[in-house]
Amino acid sequence: MAFINYVTQIQFEFGAVRLLTQECARVGITRPLVVTDPGVRAAGVLQPALDALEGLPVAVFDQTPSNPTEAAVRAAVQLYREQRCDGLIAVGGGSAIDCAKGIAIAATHEGPLTTYATIEGGSARITQAVAPLIAVPTTSGTGSEVARGAIIIVDDHRKLGFHSWHLVPRTAICDPGLTLGLPPRLTAATGMDAIAHCMETFMSAAFNPPADGIALDGLERGWHHIEAATRDGSDKDARLNMMSASMQGAMAFQKGLGCVHSLSHSLGGLNPGLHHGTLNAVFLPAVIRFNAEADSLKKDRRLERMAHAMGLPSGGDVAEAVKDMTARLGLPTGLAALGVTESLFDDVIRGAMADHCHTTNPRLASADDYRAMLAASM
Repeated sequence: MAFINYVTQIQFEFGAVRLLTQECARVGITRPLVVTDPGVRAAGVLQPALDALEGLPVAVFDQTPSNPTEAAVRAAVQLYREQRCDGLIAVGGGSAIDCAKGIAIAATHEGPLTTYATIEGGSARITQAVAPLIAVPTTSGTGSEVARGAIIIVDDHRKLGFHSWHLVPRTAICDPGLTLGLPPRLTAATGMDAIAHCMETFMSAAFNPPADGIALDGLERGWHHIEAATRDGSDKDARLNMMSASMQGAMAFQKGLGCVHSLSHSLGGLNPGLHHGTLNAVFLPAVIRFNAEADSLKKDRRLERMAHAMGLPSGGDVAEAVKDMTARLGLPTGLAALGVTESLFDDVIRGAMADHCHTTNPRLASADDYRAMLAASM
């Protein structure tokens, strides 16, 4: 049976951050904890949100790491309780939003965070008691502002997914103006994350036509605007379309992802210093080629439909076009450039096969298949 659910309230426009106080009142937040990271604060991107919250007693947790951890969640929960907060506002990229989702669970549920991880059977344990959350993305990548999941590195160093419809932010405030100062490399890496979401969820075999339509439109927007956004950070049209592509990718991936994310989650857990979007860009070509065999047996020919959205001659051109785009954006195109060696392959494969995205790939991968994809991505 297909389960299809759309999704949350979204405020999408330049200047939408000004609506924060209004949205706090709507969802019943009177003492927010703002969750962000040092880079967002140092860049001055946090300040418009704080200005919009004038008049409310606000606490700030600004120590979210680039890959959120259970330790960071614990530290933020302590501040949440000390300041008697009653809700959360995440201001940042996917790391801050995912960290806030972890806080929303841990501040309101008993036991270690791992108890609530998807692969531990924890999704059903997450209840509507979660702290209310408003998400304000400052990058165009993960789309966590409209997603039911969070990815957090737990204390035993696994990078685990936490999924519940109770975790979907009550409001997503998508203000493309907050991304205008994003540096080129981060624009490229987060943008490839959004494109990976659109592509991989479109390839997934699950039945969800609305997700397919959203993903395909998001891919077209992302593919045709990522270079302009990277080249000229002040291009408002490019920034708007990249934020939309990011949001759309996450609206669609309720359908499921696949081997790209299984590999990225596993390797990112082993080395938290690696950027998730960059890893997705590196793994995409090998996974697309792996999926092509399954795609050729189906009538709907998804690679051909992606090629059309990307302006390519045929589905056979998609994998190489992704690699070429990654290179043009100035991102690494192989794992070796990221310092990854074959000595990690066994651990990466073990984690990938246990990941929640493994089973929703359109073609089920074996350990040998993952090894071949890793080797092709070096």
